[in-house]
Amino acid sequence: MSAPPSWQELHFTAKKEQVSALESWLFECGALSVTLEDDADQPLLEPGPGETPLWEAVSVTALFDGDLSLYSVINAVPSHLVVTREAQPIPVADREWTRVWEEQFHPMQMGERLWVCPSWTAPPDPAAVNILLDPGLAFGTGTHPTTAMCLRAIDAYISHPIRVVDYGCGSGILGIAAARLGSGPVLAIDNDPQALVASRANAETNGVGADHFVVVMPDDSAVPKWAGTTDLVVANILAGPLVNLAPTLVSLLAPGGQLLLAGLLEDQASQVIDAYANQVPLKIAGREDGWVLLSGQRAA
Repeated sequence: MSAPPSWQELHFTAKKEQVSALESWLFECGALSVTLEDDADQPLLEPGPGETPLWEAVSVTALFDGDLSLYSVINAVPSHLVVTREAQPIPVADREWTRVWEEQFHPMQMGERLWVCPSWTAPPDPAAVNILLDPGLAFGTGTHPTTAMCLRAIDAYISHPIRVVDYGCGSGILGIAAARLGSGPVLAIDNDPQALVASRANAETNGVGADHFVVVMPDDSAVPKWAGTTDLVVANILAGPLVNLAPTLVSLLAPGGQLLLAGLLEDQASQVIDAYANQVPLKIAGREDGWVLLSGQRAA
């Protein structure tokens, strides 16, 4: 007799107003985790502050221990909490998740000088500027088109020590890359404490000291001291926040300073360009998979 699977899943579809109650019910039945996914190809790009939006149609996957009999759960799920349900549990074999994770991330070249490499792989070009960065809790490993476009632009732009602000730093990858490419001091800013922890740790891993790479919240007293003195401001966020942050980001730039903005889709570019038009004329400097990079210079 074969051994039971290590894990098993139940799959449901639900409307967004059903999801919260369905999640609670599944956890009461012994679910170890509940995963929500879009069931109707509906993008959610920019939730407002404090919002936790859901798609209109949601695919719900509940993970259970492999030893449990789940037919009673399937039969007992309240009909008002689901649209559809699978008739049988799906076995999930145990996997070496570290190996699966490692297979998905490989060294990536970003421009002429820069590589982003996971820690478990030897850099393909030891003489290059190699950033060691593993996927983690904060956004930014170089795999997303917006991060990749920013990294290539930073690689092309930095040729001597300049002051750099990475606004919405996430993992810190953009500011760390700037520092390793020879920039002057870097100020990394994020409103997520988890991002600050990740940025500091990643900077330390890459030999970028705290005196060169300062990580702060947006309301930190260090931020006003950079006003009007920054040679390069890069912000890889989303279109809505980029519009709202226009006065802040422009105020950080020195006369003649360069602005790089990413995290927006091509059909959102005009909205962001308009928000900066009075002080920094922006143009599309890169396109990849529907995402764009905007670049512009403050008047000298």
